[in-house]
Amino acid sequence: MKINRYAAVAAPIAGLLLGALDFVWIKYVPFPFGGLGNSLAVWAVAGFLFTYWGRWGWARGIAAAVVMLVVAVPSYYLAAAVIQNDDVSNMYNTVAIIWMGFAVIAGVVFGGAGIAARQPGRWQIAASAMPAAVMFAEAAMLTRRDGDDPLWPVLIDVALGVLLTVLVVDTWRRRLVALLLAVPLAVVGFALLSVARFG
Repeated sequence: MKINRYAAVAAPIAGLLLGALDFVWIKYVPFPFGGLGNSLAVWAVAGFLFTYWGRWGWARGIAAAVVMLVVAVPSYYLAAAVIQNDDVSNMYNTVAIIWMGFAVIAGVVFGGAGIAARQPGRWQIAASAMPAAVMFAEAAMLTRRDGDDPLWPVLIDVALGVLLTVLVVDTWRRRLVALLLAVPLAVVGFALLSVARFG
């Protein structure tokens, strides 16, 4: 029962913090690190780490990741309204609802991966590769942006992908395997992001 209550309380609180701090990061942190606040990959990784550290079961963990990421969307726009007087209706307009839809998908996929990365079995290494894969996929997307110098943002995304793998995988051999698996997973992620017209 304590674990149930913990997930139910932690998810909305984490969502409020993620959204608000993300806007503050974008607003006040300079290039190139400021771009991380406007990163789909960072939000996906947040969903992964939330369940990875939360140690919940499948249903509870995925639900918690979804709630956190969905709540983060209006929290982001609320912070924008408070800090720079943006329209409060941005919290629930069509764009916000679309982002909430993507938050549900990310919560299921990356929240589930965070759970699988904690459980011994054939999928553990592949699940552990997901944070690096999404960072690598975003790095590839950044290289396609016209008019921007992508070098530093790309290097930061790749470095974070490697660092996250070191963080969540326990031995150097398994870390190497996870990084190798992250490459084809990143190709899939790149294709999906392209179809969704991100980047």
